[in-house]
Amino acid sequence: MTDWDSSKPILEIENLSISFFTRAREIPAVMDFSCTVMPGEAMGLVGESGCGKSTVALGVMQDLGVNGRIVGGTIKFKGRDLNAMSAAELARIRGSEIAMIYQEPMASLNPAMKIGRQLMEVPMIHQDMPADKARARARQLVADVRLPDPDRILDAYPHQLSGGQQQRIVIAMALMANPALLILDEPTTALDVTVEAGIVDLVKDLGVKYGTSMLFISHNLGLIMETCNRLCVMYSGEAVETGNIRDVFNKMRHPYTQALFRAIPLPSADKTSRPLRAIPGNFPLPHERPPGCNFGPRCDYFKQGFCDARDIPMAEIEGDDRHESRCLRIDQIDWEAAWEASKAAEATPIGEVVLKMDDVRKYYEVAASALFSGGETKVVKANETLSFDAREGETLAIVGESGCGKSTFAKVLMGLETASGGKIMLFDENVQSTPIQQRNTDTVSSLQMVFQNPFDTLNPSMTVGAQIIRALEIFKVGKTPAERHERMLELLDLVKLPRAFADRMPRQLSGGQKQRVGIARAFAGDAKVVVADEPVSALDVSVQAAVTQLLMDIQRKNGTTLLFISHDLSIVRYLSDRVMVMYLGHVVELGTTDQVFAPPYHPYTEALLSAVPVADTSVYKKRIVLEGDIPSAMDPPSGCPFQTRCRWKSEVPGNLCETEVPPMRKLQDGHQIKCHLADDILARMEPVFTLSNEAAE
Repeated sequence: MTDWDSSKPILEIENLSISFFTRAREIPAVMDFSCTVMPGEAMGLVGESGCGKSTVALGVMQDLGVNGRIVGGTIKFKGRDLNAMSAAELARIRGSEIAMIYQEPMASLNPAMKIGRQLMEVPMIHQDMPADKARARARQLVADVRLPDPDRILDAYPHQLSGGQQQRIVIAMALMANPALLILDEPTTALDVTVEAGIVDLVKDLGVKYGTSMLFISHNLGLIMETCNRLCVMYSGEAVETGNIRDVFNKMRHPYTQALFRAIPLPSADKTSRPLRAIPGNFPLPHERPPGCNFGPRCDYFKQGFCDARDIPMAEIEGDDRHESRCLRIDQIDWEAAWEASKAAEATPIGEVVLKMDDVRKYYEVAASALFSGGETKVVKANETLSFDAREGETLAIVGESGCGKSTFAKVLMGLETASGGKIMLFDENVQSTPIQQRNTDTVSSLQMVFQNPFDTLNPSMTVGAQIIRALEIFKVGKTPAERHERMLELLDLVKLPRAFADRMPRQLSGGQKQRVGIARAFAGDAKVVVADEPVSALDVSVQAAVTQLLMDIQRKNGTTLLFISHDLSIVRYLSDRVMVMYLGHVVELGTTDQVFAPPYHPYTEALLSAVPVADTSVYKKRIVLEGDIPSAMDPPSGCPFQTRCRWKSEVPGNLCETEVPPMRKLQDGHQIKCHLADDILARMEPVFTLSNEAAE
């Protein structure tokens, strides 16, 4: 980094246009895109799927494949135009001066090569570094990315590491040659929120330590706020607003930026008095963009004959730090006007208990050796003494990291697995040991599931209407084909999809539309209890808001009980009435949403809350990063399951945490916590979220 003047940009993109060429037509993916990254700066690139964020990154890497081409503008790195470089020059720069970290770590790792060898290759190829020095640097970087026992990691193969550890290795690999620019493309999407928090801290610290400039691509505005000092908001291939993070967050000057913030569940959102607002309409396809402003058809402030009359340039916002917006009506909009919901929604009345679990356990027996089934077997305790109830019209959220037993619990409840012990009462029927094949139609239709990935649950060779009608036939709804067809159209109305979609194939639908079809099918048999397993985690923010709203509208109409499994605590806070926190098969905390989100916390809940990225400059958040990974369910720690990562453990006398599983204690008003901490210590816990001084004043 010392070879570059700090007053000049590291990366300068000017009026960049990128198109993909198919047999049918030219598809413009990025148009007139400009942004500047100065030395040591971290620039966040945000926007919905398909807006061109990753295309910009691939343009910088000059890696657009056979169909992609830069058709206008320049990309300058350290003052040199990347478009004009030869293949040999680009090969020297890639990996050594510009490095990229992808969303899926295994795409960057060779499964047949030890980690140490893969890391050493980078400086040996790019800097002719001798092997012993390269190994020492690899060891240093493995320690820098906070992985325990670097020597063991260097001698491991990728499959022997967890997802979070693999992602840290990819970050270490990108930094091996000390690049001047690091591009991160959604590097934490597939990771748990606690692992994400550790990696966010890591990226920030390494940026400071190595003076690396960063281009951070994400759809998570909270994450961008925690990692970047500048922001560029993209919509449909264009930059629509760019500036300093605080200027854009506190003084947004583009209707799309404003609409994005109204769609994300900030702490101030409330499902009844201040519901999220989905952005109306759909994202335009690249070859169907409207004239003038691309966002025009979805904008609250659109003025016909003005906003759609000509191309719109970026305009500077006076008084701010390089703050620009692509809007003609900046001075005519009242940006300070508080957004009011069109009408406050009614709270769903909570009725009788419809589902009750008592001491439910699920154990798996596995062979000690994965290759040979002989020898001793080990028991994996996926769920341990689960007890709770859920009422009619209630939303109960189940949260925790991967491997905590959330999905196992859902499978047991659905009858896809049978419990090893305990009782599951659905209405008045004990379904604990009844697999789904033996459950009667009424039980199956009243208990349904919405899955995380809608692509996996739809038949690609059947129309949307036929798939919903098939569910109606199974649930014996309607006496004639005509009745079932009418009911199918009503279900499409229920999930707010046009009736014409009945004749479409799944491939013709977007991710959010497919998820709506999944919801329509789940409600085909008048489901009373719906298990939603991460139903919005794969969706864009605005689509997430629409699907969330839809689930709540259906719940109000049908009095449905919703069991909402998620690791996204922002959406949980917004949506749920009660929250159950799970860790390593145990329920460690259970209470109303207000109880769980305010002290006293279970130490694990406290760490989970602290890991949630919040896109609000007025909220101060306490930083608690969990050390170490979740222990294996095959070899859990003795005593309290959380004791190996707990920062409060020293407050408990003796070695009680290590020897005894804590009892479930009842605090006030039904709030339960599984912890050995004394009452006086629980009472002095501080809140994780507080209003910052500026906001409080």
